[in-house]
Amino acid sequence: MQRYIVGRVFLALVTLLALSVIIFLVARVAGDPVILLTGGQGQVGVTAEDVERLRHNLGLDRPLPNQYWDFVTGILQGDFGDSLRTNRPVLEMMKDRFPTTMKLAAVTAVIAVPLGLFVGIIAAINRGRRLDFLARAMAVIGQSLPSFFVAIMLLLLFSVQWEIFPPIGLDSPMAYVLPVITLGIFIVAGLTRLTRSAMLEVLSSDYITFARARGASETQVIFKHALKNAAIPLLTIVTILLASIITGSVIVETVFAVPGLGRLAFESIIALDFPVIQAIVLFYGVLFIGANLLADILYAWVDPRIRYT
Repeated sequence: MQRYIVGRVFLALVTLLALSVIIFLVARVAGDPVILLTGGQGQVGVTAEDVERLRHNLGLDRPLPNQYWDFVTGILQGDFGDSLRTNRPVLEMMKDRFPTTMKLAAVTAVIAVPLGLFVGIIAAINRGRRLDFLARAMAVIGQSLPSFFVAIMLLLLFSVQWEIFPPIGLDSPMAYVLPVITLGIFIVAGLTRLTRSAMLEVLSSDYITFARARGASETQVIFKHALKNAAIPLLTIVTILLASIITGSVIVETVFAVPGLGRLAFESIIALDFPVIQAIVLFYGVLFIGANLLADILYAWVDPRIRYT
């Protein structure tokens, strides 16, 4: 078990290193922030010397390996640099925005995860019936609809047309409704399908038949025997889905003008703000890598049938 955990941690670190290289290179392929900040040579009052001076001050005239080394060493020291757009420390900007994203993600998780599990259990119990068909149809639709489409349609209907919910921000409990629905639809749909599949597999097992033969009630069979064992493979999925709630907030926060980390990522991409883009994408990558690592460790811990070498 210890050898397995060490191996998984090593693979996670290698993946994180590869991710840092990809983020660093892709951010620079996107465009030149100096041109965006100055308008480029030929703009009123902007000379070639001004452009080169700014590029030098930002360290963008140095070879890429040197820039990458500064990027990595800065991260290891907790320094993500300063924003090209605001001149504020990137870490400080992320700290200001992250609590808003966490509040939205927490509310979504508290509602979506139990709902997805419940609907999946109901679908499995009623296999082949109308409830099962309805749950599967809703799950397919929920996983097929793009988040931006759901967000825009909810905004047009419930904020513009009927004026039921606030269109932007998270200033009141009512303002959470539309962003939470947008984020939660995919989570509920995914959990519904996975819970249904896991429950059906367990319900067809011999020990479930034996439990029923012993006179156990259907409630005991479902929640004491079946759900307990079906929950094991769901651990990995739930852990990753919880991380995806935070990373999936970019579109939701942009459409609903929520001042969170996702909104900051969108603003930084538009402005080609390299330091902020790199920091946020790296943070999202760490979340997913960490979620996968935690899921693997949890799976090995809760299922004694698994033996790793």
